Amino acid sequence: MTAPLRKPASAMTILIADDHWVVRESLKQVARGIDAGVDIKEAASLEEAIAILERSGPISLILIDLVMPGMKDFEGLELLRRRFPSIPVAVISIHEDPDYVRQAIQNGVIGYIPKSANAEEIRRALTRIFDGEVYFPRDLLTRSWPGAAESATNDANDPNAPRLSEREDEVMKLLGGGHAVSEIAELLGITAQTARVHLGNAMRKLGLRNRESAILYASRRYDNSGGR
Repeated sequence: MTAPLRKPASAMTILIADDHWVVRESLKQVARGIDAGVDIKEAASLEEAIAILERSGPISLILIDLVMPGMKDFEGLELLRRRFPSIPVAVISIHEDPDYVRQAIQNGVIGYIPKSANAEEIRRALTRIFDGEVYFPRDLLTRSWPGAAESATNDANDPNAPRLSEREDEVMKLLGGGHAVSEIAELLGITAQTARVHLGNAMRKLGLRNRESAILYASRRYDNSGGR
């Protein structure tokens, strides 16, 4: 969980880095539909992106394509993470290969948005990211961590599997259904902080080390019930 990127007292500034004008325009429209006050900067190459990051004021988020001039796939991403480690990064990509998703997550990205996603999926992804959540499509997570999916299926049928409290179970079920922590809190009538505590307790009991594996585990264990 990261801190929300949107702060009431100041406008959020994001950098959209993609060499396709149409993609940048589409992302700008979706972003401004979520937050009309968002300040958007654009780059069509890694070099342009770095120049903007070096000379601009604080950047709240980088949305970047792995396949554009200068990136060389993960070399460019690794460079950005080294030089600007405090700025959250989300990937937008034509690649839906599990290896790409795994490598992106290993490089510390907070989101992975396939370019095949429709406008509503992109809106949901950016909303979660703007609110400080992570976003990774469940089908990509399943293909990226098949072992976690198998573990979830086994635990669902194992009477000796770790037992969750009723509230922990509710939180995990909603998480697997694609709900952000803020949405889970609203649905259950609790605070977001309380929802995070229940989620953290459940993850510890189940041996889940990160939010991505928790989302995958929950989506498989509960067979997508509670989802959208």
